[in-house]
Amino acid sequence: MSNHMERVREHLGPESMALTMDGYDDCVAGVLERFGMPLIVVYDKEKVIQKLMDDGQTREEAHEFFEYNQLGAWMGDGTPAFITTSSWIDFLYAE
Repeated sequence: MSNHMERVREHLGPESMALTMDGYDDCVAGVLERFGMPLIVVYDKEKVIQKLMDDGQTREEAHEFFEYNQLGAWMGDGTPAFITTSSWIDFLYAE
């Protein structure tokens, strides 16, 4: 576990039920706080897609894998979330 993930785990607290994805520590964007809900880990969606591509998948294959196996893997209230960053949105819609 990276130092970054150790700090994230410390922030979550010892009683946390937040789930993480093995092998994606470098894709963690932070921790999400929601009113009345437990803290959860948030991953940078584009970094996750890029990691899948770095492992040999095309962008289309990576998106399909991500949507089905990662985004679609509901495992309760501790299930990680994924963020599309504002900088990525700016890039997608740049004129």
